Amino acid sequence: MKEQESIPTGKVQRATKFIATGAKIGTNYLKHYGKKLMNAEAAREELHQNNARDIYQSLSQLKGSALKVAQMLSMDKNLLPNAYQQQFAKAQYTAPPLSYPLVVKTFINQFGKKPEELFDTFTRSAVNAASMGQVHKATLQGKELAVKIQYPGVGDSVKSDLAMVKPIALRMFDLNQSEYDEFIQEVEERLLEETDYSLELKRSIELSEKSKGISNTVFPVYYPEYSSNKILTMDWMNGKPLGELLKTGIEEPLNNQLGQAMWDFYHFQMHKLKAVHADPHPGNFIVTEDEKLGVIDFGCVKEISEDFYQKYFRLLNPDLLNNKEELEQAFLQLRFIYKDDSEKEKKFFTEIFSKLVELLGRPFRTTHFDFSYKAYFAEVYAFGEEVAKMKELRESKKARGVKDALYINRTYFGLYNILHDLKAKIETRW
Repeated sequence: MKEQESIPTGKVQRATKFIATGAKIGTNYLKHYGKKLMNAEAAREELHQNNARDIYQSLSQLKGSALKVAQMLSMDKNLLPNAYQQQFAKAQYTAPPLSYPLVVKTFINQFGKKPEELFDTFTRSAVNAASMGQVHKATLQGKELAVKIQYPGVGDSVKSDLAMVKPIALRMFDLNQSEYDEFIQEVEERLLEETDYSLELKRSIELSEKSKGISNTVFPVYYPEYSSNKILTMDWMNGKPLGELLKTGIEEPLNNQLGQAMWDFYHFQMHKLKAVHADPHPGNFIVTEDEKLGVIDFGCVKEISEDFYQKYFRLLNPDLLNNKEELEQAFLQLRFIYKDDSEKEKKFFTEIFSKLVELLGRPFRTTHFDFSYKAYFAEVYAFGEEVAKMKELRESKKARGVKDALYINRTYFGLYNILHDLKAKIETRW
């Protein structure tokens, strides 16, 4: 893949890129309206393909928070047409890498030394490039290391990038503005944390140390002396990225072993640590040579307050959906419904979120669950598509759901999708 020689870091430069992308999208819509009369379905698909290509090309050059949002959207199979999912999924681990001179510049800024002055060897080309940074392989005193370098300007551009991506997202994905505003506020907080590698280092050491007793999981050792707020150094984990293996399929019993390890890892964090690795996409996991699940990225962590924990996990009570008063109280606390909603609104949103709670909570209402079960996921995706088209949700002036639930919901959604891709049969203990 061709390396990128520079990244637009100034607000004017980045705004210009966004404006140019918006102009391309406008041109695509004009072409679409011209072809729509002849074959509406084919024209709509071509529009999605063209928009997805143009947006990804632009965001992959900008890097940073806008590309990260695209990556998050690609994980939501109910929100985006397939063309966007396929393009935006590239942000997980195949974004265009930065050229070596820019990497050297970052090292000099952080350590006053070039990479080859700190390590015995250091690859000139990135071995992995994603939305916020890229990874190089290094060696030092016989140890193999993974060195993650943040792209220039990523931390400084979070707020302005998210402001500029808003009109594109609202127009193209037909999102509810009040929910989008709530969504972006939470995303901004997490992204600002993700750009602080010193915070990631601290969390990585703490969470991996506390989680090391979970069966069939392994975590790298981190090296503070070769890390900074823009560079993070850890052990290199030999194995294959989970995403690569999922493309060809993982046979039994390894698929079940990996799936169980992932389930246990997430629920230990949720219920014991109250702090969770909130970015469960395949690019953040390695299947090691001894067939364990390697967890390699604690950049996005959602800390869970005790108050929110009690409100959220109350939804997993199997008797809740049969108790009208308790259900209403739970939905009010999580802002699925509001006290000043009309009776019609309360009835509508209670029915919608009751169905959602039943669907997503189904794996918890049995001792074992088969995530290869296609009918279950077909039901989940069909309901998601139905909800996405609901005029009442799109036009609601109120955000339905508290912002603290955003990353927990997305964590479960990402976890379920990986377990489905693994075709794993899980003991659903927690």
